[in-house]
Amino acid sequence: MSSQNKLIFLPLGGAGEIGMNMYLYGYGLAGKERFIMVDLGVTFPAMDGTPGVDLIMADPAYIEARLDRLDAIFITHAHEDHIGALGLLYPKLAVPVYARPFTAAVARAKMEDRGQDPWVVQVVESYPKQIEAGPFKVSYLPLAHSIPEAAGLIIDTPAGRIVHTGDFKLDKDPIVGEAYDPALFAEVAQGGIKALVCDSTNVFSPEAGRSESTLNSNITKLISDASGMMVATTFASNVARLKTLAQAGVDAGRSVCVLGRSMQRMMAYAHSTEVLGDFPPLIELEDAQTVPRENLMLIVTGSQGEGRAASAQLARGKYLGLTMQEGDTFLFSSKTIPGNEVSVGRIVNSFSEMGVKVIDDTSGMYHVSGHANRPDLEEVHDIFKPQILIPMHGEHRHLREHMELAQSKGIASIIAPNGAMIDLTGKKPKLIEHIETNRLYLDGNQLIGAFDGVVLERIRMATRGLVALSIIIEEDEVIGVWAEAMGLPDTLGTQTSLNELIELAVEKELQSAKRKLLNSDDEMDRLVTRIVNRICKDAVGKKPVSQVMINRLVAD
Repeated sequence: MSSQNKLIFLPLGGAGEIGMNMYLYGYGLAGKERFIMVDLGVTFPAMDGTPGVDLIMADPAYIEARLDRLDAIFITHAHEDHIGALGLLYPKLAVPVYARPFTAAVARAKMEDRGQDPWVVQVVESYPKQIEAGPFKVSYLPLAHSIPEAAGLIIDTPAGRIVHTGDFKLDKDPIVGEAYDPALFAEVAQGGIKALVCDSTNVFSPEAGRSESTLNSNITKLISDASGMMVATTFASNVARLKTLAQAGVDAGRSVCVLGRSMQRMMAYAHSTEVLGDFPPLIELEDAQTVPRENLMLIVTGSQGEGRAASAQLARGKYLGLTMQEGDTFLFSSKTIPGNEVSVGRIVNSFSEMGVKVIDDTSGMYHVSGHANRPDLEEVHDIFKPQILIPMHGEHRHLREHMELAQSKGIASIIAPNGAMIDLTGKKPKLIEHIETNRLYLDGNQLIGAFDGVVLERIRMATRGLVALSIIIEEDEVIGVWAEAMGLPDTLGTQTSLNELIELAVEKELQSAKRKLLNSDDEMDRLVTRIVNRICKDAVGKKPVSQVMINRLVAD
């Protein structure tokens, strides 16, 4: 191996933030490296910063410019923050995609939804089966998480073995999916681990993580003690929790009905790939409407307050003919993702007004995390004994805490935020370059850049209002001005409306303007915008966005 060959790690998204995971590994001479990509995820917009946007994802521009050197894409699991951008970004990448069976089923559906060929997604077996991609040999390491068939990646390179954990927890009885197997981890560690690129989400949680299997008795008791109808929500992708909730409902003597398209799709994927066995019996919606309330349990979508999901619709009054009533119980068997507190709180308050008892995850009795806590991370460190640790999956504070934890154990570590190209070749990781990273927005059915100006203009209109003006000019003479103010308060205490004030001021200024100015659309636009800003600032205290339309009539 040439001493100039380098093994590099480059996060394009998901490092120093939650969501839209996208990572590159490269090997070779500088400027000639071959690459593999790990995950193509999304995150969700917020009205204050990205109004009207549907999804946000990392921009793959860096690897697009080097597409002839990208050999494959590996998807670790089927959560949206790891797979959600696949169908949208695949046309920009167009290389083989690999995933385990359940993840592949979800990936193929996403490809098909976006008009892509679903069969470019190839199903792979787990370790020790390897996929060759350029200088890399990649195996899937089965892990427990809050979705079936999550996996880490064992990436063998000429410079050594990398373990990329993806999202994981140490659960020896996960209900659905593979249990944590310390012997398997130890087998993978034989021969040495060059670098462990590791989940950092729960590095601040001081107690060892709890198993999914610990929830059944608590949830069963809750349901047994509840009066009226019982409704529970969780993440649709958490198939193990769906099974836990359904089994608890049946054990408590209730008929169980699952509602919400995303949950039903996930269950269908799980059944079709045979990862979901012995699921408790369910009833259909039609039958649920005839079951006495005290004997009925619903499992519904909307644990994060999504406005169109079943939970939100029940909170607004009715969903598919079913309603919540005083004395009913609603369980959030989930953790509220930071940023969703307001939307979840709105649902909680609506149920409170109805007299519905709402129970969340505060007690820890009805939800367990899908991520490894601090003691679990240390256990993984001790098994793999990596030469280098790169913390990933977390905000910057999580990455720093994980780095310091690794360093306290004598493991070389470095923080690698988005755009940080890290050289893993030597005994210690080294930052060798920082590239500019960007975001793409799905806006309607179009992908736009975060700096294209579309969303910024939308924010400006939302916060400042809009004035549209139509100006008609004939033979260098202004013969008409019409203004329409939108998103602005009207003038108070005067007989002249804001629209009329704008029209009068613009017409007066243009009537006295020089012919040279009237002959230039750009000069007129600038002048009219200044007039509108002055009038609106004086009248209502706002400087709106102005849209000036100049119509020139040509004499016959």
